[in-house]
Amino acid sequence: MTISSEKFREALRLFPAGVTIVTIKSPSQEQPHGLTVSAFASISPEPPLIMIAIDHRASGHEMLEEEGAVFAVNILSQEMSELSNRFAWIKDEDRFAVGDWGTAVTGAPVLQNALAWLDCTVNNRYEAGTHTIYIGKVEASGTPGDKKSPLIYWNRGYRYLKTSEDPTD
Repeated sequence: MTISSEKFREALRLFPAGVTIVTIKSPSQEQPHGLTVSAFASISPEPPLIMIAIDHRASGHEMLEEEGAVFAVNILSQEMSELSNRFAWIKDEDRFAVGDWGTAVTGAPVLQNALAWLDCTVNNRYEAGTHTIYIGKVEASGTPGDKKSPLIYWNRGYRYLKTSEDPTD
């Protein structure tokens, strides 16, 4: 017997997750796409692999299914909650109109002032219920905001990490 999706979500809301913007470039689309994603994890340092999980209903899912699609994971710092919301909720305007965007090796957009970014080619795809798990081979990375604190999502809201290195201590 399986639990309901409501019970599942109720339990998982208590697991804190980092917040990312996944950006996608596909061969058939002139414009890139981006969406806010917390289903992200590292998989292997040799070779460098990460994973993201994308809902089948998301626009980015169709793009990532194309052969030759690439993506970047942009790890957000805690002052980027508005940008996270923009990529989560804005539908009819250019999400990339805000932010300091560039490109890395694959051509996927990377946020120049992110905490860190990982530029990836699609290594594998795995269907998993309502989502597809994409394993990305990391082709390039950057850590422009490595002195900042990460944006965290916990208990249905953004949270902020206070570390001993914070200048407000």
